[in-house]
Amino acid sequence: MSKVKAIELKDIQNQTDHRRITVDKVGVKGIHYPIILEDRALKTQHTIATLNIYVELPHSKRGTHMSRFIEILNRFHENNLISQLPQFLAEIKRSLKAAAAYVDIRFPFFIRKQAPVSKISSLVCYDCHFQASLKDVYVLIIGVDVPVTTLCPCSKELSAVGAHNQRSIISIKVRYEGFVWLEELIDLAESTCSCEIYSLLKRCDEKYVTDKAFANPMFVEDIVRDLTLKLKQDKRITWFHVESENFESIHSHNAYAMKQS
Repeated sequence: MSKVKAIELKDIQNQTDHRRITVDKVGVKGIHYPIILEDRALKTQHTIATLNIYVELPHSKRGTHMSRFIEILNRFHENNLISQLPQFLAEIKRSLKAAAAYVDIRFPFFIRKQAPVSKISSLVCYDCHFQASLKDVYVLIIGVDVPVTTLCPCSKELSAVGAHNQRSIISIKVRYEGFVWLEELIDLAESTCSCEIYSLLKRCDEKYVTDKAFANPMFVEDIVRDLTLKLKQDKRITWFHVESENFESIHSHNAYAMKQS
């Protein structure tokens, strides 16, 4: 059999660019990929993440090599990507000759919860994320978006027979020293609201959560202030960003509050 002659193809991305503009982030977005997470109750949890991976592109280069992001991701998958994020970003930087590398990872995280009265257990899904970067130093931010119930203090004060409530989202992002479980942040959010949310409730449970919310009215401002106090008490937390958003049940707009350290 005759050998196929290799054809040398021009590397267009590697061409010199003369506009002298550094691009802060260039890369690939929306990669769906299996990951393994540490789980406080079960030790590990398998889920599907959506990844965005970037590098800083120097002013002298026309483009980056997009295929290398996927090649490196596939190599690190076998070694548990999440536990190897510093090494993963270092390899991205080295392979693409970049000054900085970034990865954003969003994923559903599941926790089995018991209903408060019937004790029936079911899975609750939380949207969680990691934001990691490596420039001069490695930086990791972990975050959770936690659905909760809030009851309006103003409505309760004004009404003789009830008060309006709504589903809300509490978002927490932290940088830390040592180790912080995702479940710890979820617990923190659920302890700072009118009532936590469950995926399965019987009638006795519905009465419990309704009564609990009515007894514990909170504005979005109350939530971010209480969370701020709790996060400041945790010596592991070096930086935080908290948000509270109510999907209002009697307005066409949402209520929102944010605090960052």
